[in-house]
Amino acid sequence: MRVRNLVVLMLFVTVISPIVFYTERLATFKSSSSTDEFVEDVTAVALNGQNQRLNVLPQESSTILKEPIGVVYSDNTTKSLPNSATSAQQDSTHIALATQVESRDHKSTRVLSTTSDEENRDRDRSQRENHIMEVIDTIAEDMEIREDAIDARDKAQQLSDNASQNMEIKHEQQSPQTSRKTDKKETIKIDTGKQKDQTAMPDARVRQLKDLLIRARVYLSLQATRNNPHFSRELRGRIKEVQRALGDASKDSELGRNAYERLKAMEQTLAKGKQIHDDCAATAKKLRAMLHSTEEQLRVHKKQTIFLTQLTAKTLPKGLHCLPLRLTTEYYTLNSSQQQFPNQEKLEDPRLYHYALFSDNVLAAAVVVNSTVIHSKDPSKHVFHIVTDRLNYVAMRMWFLVNPPGKATVQVQNIEEFTWLNSSYSPVLKQLGSQSMIDYYFRTHRANSDSNLKYRNPKYLSILNHLRFYLPEIFPKLNKVLFLDDDIVVQKDLTALWSLDLKGNVNGAVETCGESFHRFDRYLNFSNPLISKNFDPHACGWAYGMNIFDLAEWKRQNITGVYHSWQKLNHDRQLWKLGTLPPGLITFWKRTYPLDRSWHVLGLGYNPSVGQKEIERASVIHYNGNMKPWLEISIPKYRSYWTRFIDYDHIYLRECNINP
Repeated sequence: MRVRNLVVLMLFVTVISPIVFYTERLATFKSSSSTDEFVEDVTAVALNGQNQRLNVLPQESSTILKEPIGVVYSDNTTKSLPNSATSAQQDSTHIALATQVESRDHKSTRVLSTTSDEENRDRDRSQRENHIMEVIDTIAEDMEIREDAIDARDKAQQLSDNASQNMEIKHEQQSPQTSRKTDKKETIKIDTGKQKDQTAMPDARVRQLKDLLIRARVYLSLQATRNNPHFSRELRGRIKEVQRALGDASKDSELGRNAYERLKAMEQTLAKGKQIHDDCAATAKKLRAMLHSTEEQLRVHKKQTIFLTQLTAKTLPKGLHCLPLRLTTEYYTLNSSQQQFPNQEKLEDPRLYHYALFSDNVLAAAVVVNSTVIHSKDPSKHVFHIVTDRLNYVAMRMWFLVNPPGKATVQVQNIEEFTWLNSSYSPVLKQLGSQSMIDYYFRTHRANSDSNLKYRNPKYLSILNHLRFYLPEIFPKLNKVLFLDDDIVVQKDLTALWSLDLKGNVNGAVETCGESFHRFDRYLNFSNPLISKNFDPHACGWAYGMNIFDLAEWKRQNITGVYHSWQKLNHDRQLWKLGTLPPGLITFWKRTYPLDRSWHVLGLGYNPSVGQKEIERASVIHYNGNMKPWLEISIPKYRSYWTRFIDYDHIYLRECNINP
């Protein structure tokens, strides 16, 4: 095609060039009107040649060269242009011939003016030559555009046949340019639907394979399939093939190379099954039965998962059970002088930085102390007051005697030594020992018990969990105390909290308003008039775990008395059900100073979406929730923040098989 067009173009040049030179000699003898007639004749000849090559009917007799109208034809068009002579010309449908209208009209309507002097005749001759060359260039451009369009059309048709995809051919016209090369550039864009592929779900094929498996099992369970042994064997074979191809894949990228072939083969087999089974009602009934059975299994598994999670959260791993036993044995081998902690004179010095830690977990308490001391600027000014129960008292002392936290001071106390803490003084202690409370938390077969598994956690019957409301009684000579939970890790120096102005408040804590379930109505029973009249259901909650308490202000406002009064009102558990956060929200209502969120980041024990940058910026990170870092169910990506403060090569840890 290109060779033929080139030959035609050369013929025009060889024919028209002699005419140009001939007209130059006759220019002095011809008038301006004869020159115009000659140009018109040449223009008409060029126009006829152009129309023949573009399969466009010649325009009406006119001296002005008109642009051929570009027409787009659809695929189902059966009529071609009248002058179409070849099959290649008939295939020109789907192509839009868009050319520069203004430029070509300007070229075709140009009038050559002449004068009698020699200089004007030279200019006329140059204009005639340029005009003829422009006409020839226009024809060549159109022929090239036509060839490119036909090639693009053929290629698009081939892609459509091979890929069975809907393709759109778009023709984009460039704006006119002064350069001849720029005029030739007209683009044809073919959209193969790649955008749809890019936005497709990454697990679309995996889902399709799973759906086909479900359909195959339904067909396999129907009577018509059982009566057709050949189809039954084929269907079982397809199921095995799809299962092997699917494997454990959750994304299309994880599928094997033969997954698509298995999918197509299964679709063909199911198409056969559709012809065998004409009883749609039976198939629908079977599907409903399978759906109901699957939902029931899901419900059972969810309940079992919750139960096992709660059970794991409140049980002690074998290694952590071994550790206090091993430490207790070693403690009683020491003499009395070796059983004492140094620097005990610092325990009541209000000028130092004092921490309160109530825990029965030796390893967790060790992480809290170690992480705090490592990040402190002057460890000698930090004092840790650890209170534990009778069972872990000796083990806790032995650990910190063998592993002293540098220059920091440690005190370990037994809660049994607090003789002032008795049921006559503390209403919560009286309630915790009552039979009704034990029945409520543990005997779920009773009618008045609660079936929620989280209520059957021993910590709710432990007074250690409620010691946080008796800080002035435990530390009568201190002005400020930083309370820390045993499931936290300290990452920065915390001494700035002691110089913080709480503006007359008793408690400094980080608020938890980010989500709706951390509002007051999540923890308190607002159907009770005592709660609804005194508190706002949408008030922002705050977090226990790292709290700075002003003990002087505590005593002045009699916070312990407020706590006791609300505990007495909740003797039948109608205001709140369990835990220390609900009574804390009530007791410190309008007495809490909000700290910056960077001081305390929560959620590492239940929320896998806490950002790494947020964790690294935090002064304290908190593993609140069931997935504690010392349990196997902990969130793996957060575990390293806790384990880095444990020396797993320690002899006691190795003997108890405690590993990271």
